[in-house]
Amino acid sequence: MAKKTFFYNELYIYNIRKDAWTKVEIPNPPPRRCAHQAVVVPQGGGQLWIFGGEFASPDGEQFYHYRDLWVLHLATKTWEQVRSPGGPSGRSGHRMVAWKRQLILFGGFHESTRDYIYYNDLYAFSLDAFTWSRLSPSGTGPTPRSGCQMTVTAQGSVVIYGGYSKQRVRKDVDRGTQHSDMFLLKAEEGREGRWAWARVNPSGAKPSPRSGFSVAVAPNHQTLLFGGVCDEEEEESLEGHFLNDLHFYDPVRNRWLTGQLKGPKVEKRRRRRGKRGEPGGANQQEMKGTGAQEPLEVVREVVAEDGTVVTIKQVLAALGPAGRPEPDNDEDDDDGPSEAGVPAVEPSPRSNAMLAAKHGRLYLYGGMFEAGDRQVTLSDLYCLDLHKMEEWTVLVEMDPESQEWLEETDSEEDSDEVTGAEGGGEDEEDEAGGAEAGEQRPSAAPGEPFADSLPRTEQ
Repeated sequence: MAKKTFFYNELYIYNIRKDAWTKVEIPNPPPRRCAHQAVVVPQGGGQLWIFGGEFASPDGEQFYHYRDLWVLHLATKTWEQVRSPGGPSGRSGHRMVAWKRQLILFGGFHESTRDYIYYNDLYAFSLDAFTWSRLSPSGTGPTPRSGCQMTVTAQGSVVIYGGYSKQRVRKDVDRGTQHSDMFLLKAEEGREGRWAWARVNPSGAKPSPRSGFSVAVAPNHQTLLFGGVCDEEEEESLEGHFLNDLHFYDPVRNRWLTGQLKGPKVEKRRRRRGKRGEPGGANQQEMKGTGAQEPLEVVREVVAEDGTVVTIKQVLAALGPAGRPEPDNDEDDDDGPSEAGVPAVEPSPRSNAMLAAKHGRLYLYGGMFEAGDRQVTLSDLYCLDLHKMEEWTVLVEMDPESQEWLEETDSEEDSDEVTGAEGGGEDEEDEAGGAEAGEQRPSAAPGEPFADSLPRTEQ
């Protein structure tokens, strides 16, 4: 089979109220790319800023790292390339956030046919003066890495967590590292342009080591972390265990919480007198009880366009004691229908999905997973009410017929009809409801940051 790589510069907007995707056609967009960053800011009636990323030829043999900066003016629906000297070098897998009236950019990597380099440099772009400046914080900061978490706290600090890097241990042999350390970047009071790094060690139920996880910021300013992949590397092979768990980081308490869903509400015909209701959703994020039932194994088949059938096995925790309070021992069995033992509706394990929080709800789109030696891109869309923390809702199911394998057949007819989504950064949710409804929606292509020309761990 011929392996082909597809890149996109298409822009899609999902209208929450109308439950519809719209492809937005705007002249003179940035060139096709992946593994860039996109940030929405309110200036000028709303702007979407994009920096960097990479492009590769269809066979993946030639690739190029961008160092260009673009802005989409949302009010006028026009693209503009902003040319400003002194900015970051060309790179992919970096992270960028909006901080006050600046864009702050950290890390990433650059790879050539001969070598590669990971970065831990830090830049600021002024949204007023349209100028770049390189920051040199005091203290010891993160080691070079790409694909990390970068979020801004309500107190104005920037959190860096995790990421991925690799080192050459000998000729033609590299060793990857999935980082799990956390750092806080703070602006020094009364000293404009001066910053300081500090290492932090959160308490609580920390996520297992992983890369390719997705990040968004909840309404209560906690950081959400979803999924990813934990790689087991051998010298000649790479095997990944994909995840679909949810974690919260509370910067005020410097604590990790496990996102535990309560499950769908079940109406009881009789209740014990004086039985108290469950606490609010925020308190449900931590694990409750340890008496969960045995996990269930769900087997389903995905059919590619070439007729190949791949069987996917997914182990799901059964709803029950871990997701809701234990029933009283003397409560009648016929108090209502029980959902215990029924697999929860939830996104399948994946990496490099897109997350966005809007109106108290978390939206999850796409991503990728591996089945044997195949990499599969997803185009499904899920929603989770962050206040209730009960269950995921499927907005768009994965359509096997439109699914695109990253390892293509030689059929030119198929490849000519491929379309896809150009994803954005964690802040892109501000535009989620701003488009007119349409019939178009992204096909099975992952949102940024991902492309099969890049190792999935680095993005």
